[in-house]
Amino acid sequence: MLPSTLAAKIDEAHAKERAALVKLSHDIHANPELRWEEHKAVAWIAELLESRGFAVDRAFAGMSTALRARAGKTGGPRVAILAEYDALPEIGHACGHNLIAAAGVGAFLAAAAVASEAGGEVVLFGTPAEEGGGGKIKLIEAGAFEGFDAAMMFHPFDRDILAHPALASYWYAFTFRGKPAHAAAAPHAGRSALTACLDTLRLIDGQRVHMRDGVRVHGVVKDGGQAVNIIPERAACEVNVRATSGEELERVRAIVERCARAAAMASDVQIEIEVRQGYREMVNNMAMVRAFGEHARTLGRTPNETDETAGAGSTDMGDVSHVVPSIHPWLGIVDRGQSQIHEHAFARAAISERGDDTCADAARALARTAIELIVDAELLARVRDEHRASTARPR
Repeated sequence: MLPSTLAAKIDEAHAKERAALVKLSHDIHANPELRWEEHKAVAWIAELLESRGFAVDRAFAGMSTALRARAGKTGGPRVAILAEYDALPEIGHACGHNLIAAAGVGAFLAAAAVASEAGGEVVLFGTPAEEGGGGKIKLIEAGAFEGFDAAMMFHPFDRDILAHPALASYWYAFTFRGKPAHAAAAPHAGRSALTACLDTLRLIDGQRVHMRDGVRVHGVVKDGGQAVNIIPERAACEVNVRATSGEELERVRAIVERCARAAAMASDVQIEIEVRQGYREMVNNMAMVRAFGEHARTLGRTPNETDETAGAGSTDMGDVSHVVPSIHPWLGIVDRGQSQIHEHAFARAAISERGDDTCADAARALARTAIELIVDAELLARVRDEHRASTARPR
């Protein structure tokens, strides 16, 4: 349990920073930067932390838009708080990463105020490229999470859910190369790369009946040909494959690859397959989830532990959850069903007064949970035991 004196100090520390955190969120929102290009966002975060007296490791783990800041005592429990700040093409911060960034920074500043007193260390990681780049995976590969007892962040949504799944995923780029010909005078002389590209997507659709509940396969045509009167010599599509477990993901990946190869064979064209590393499914640590939930309720929120009616996406926080006990709660910035992530309306909500209030609630609940893990040995033991058990099971 978190002592009320520490909770009060956390809230007081956050209150002092609230205006600066709102400005940080709004500045990031007004300057959307795609994955690996978040130079303004990471600079603003570093400048804010440095102005408060914290040493910041910029370009952390070899990534120009990653950072690390630390506070508290070494030798005790260590808790990581994660911030994201990349945006989406065309629709900017329609995933609300500006709020994730501000909440992460706010949680760190609030927890840092009492970390030494609590007897542990809190660390902020600025993590770039969540939208398909996997910045957190690079942190894992660099050993950044070694020796940590817990990791946490929050995500905005249309409702409050404490333990929501995230799907394991992979990305495919299929490029088809055929033979051009005049589309009217000699179509028989060509071999259409576009036909193979479209057949790939059609074949995948035909295989959906064999995919388990929760699987998601979605694709777009990236190159549909060079001119309408030429049999397309080159065509390309991108396909994202998601599943609730790594085992099912591998099965569906094999289906998708067979579809692409079969389509290429049918049209007698060449195929090039590029695979981009995806993310692992989320392992929610329920002991930590419930601690966060109690703090969220204390702050006036009414979260559900789970909600099977809500759809799921993918996040590289899933990869983190396999190496350190983790939570990734979702908190609403709009009414249920009013808007969803990756929509223009959600981007507008990410700089609304309600969005700012939710960001503040998330920061305070994260900071309280982080410090509770440091001071409550029994809770931390349950968290560790659960993580060992959940990651040891085949998934």
